[in-house]
Amino acid sequence: MARAIGIGGVFFRSEQTEAMAQWYQEHLGVEGFWFQQAGPTVFAPFARDSDYFGAEHSYMLNFRVDDLDALISQLEGAGIPVETRPDWDTPETGRFARIHDPEGRPIELWEPPAGAPGAQ
Repeated sequence: MARAIGIGGVFFRSEQTEAMAQWYQEHLGVEGFWFQQAGPTVFAPFARDSDYFGAEHSYMLNFRVDDLDALISQLEGAGIPVETRPDWDTPETGRFARIHDPEGRPIELWEPPAGAPGAQ
C-alpha cells in the first residue's frame, strides 16, 4: 500500500509573508527549506470544541525542541511572551510551552522526554 512518508511542508496565509518568514527563521530557526531532525511527528485531528488551543484557530503548529529552557529564555529576551503550565508536562510526553507568531497563530514548543525518539 502506498502511503505518506513525512510532512512535506506547512503552508499558511500571511499578511506580510517576508516578515513572517524572517520571524520564524530568527526566533525558531525554521527556514523556507528546512531539514528537520528525524523524530516523532504527531498528526492528530482535534474535536471542533477542543480547548487545547484557541477556538479562533483551526490549527496549531508544534515544534520539537532540544532545550526548552534555553529557547524560552531566548524568546523572552526577544520580547516574545511564553506560556508554560506544570499540568502540560508529564514524564511520558515531555515538556511544553506556547507562543504566538506576530499574526496570532498558536505555536506549541515540545521537548520530548529524554530517551524518546528524536529527543536529545
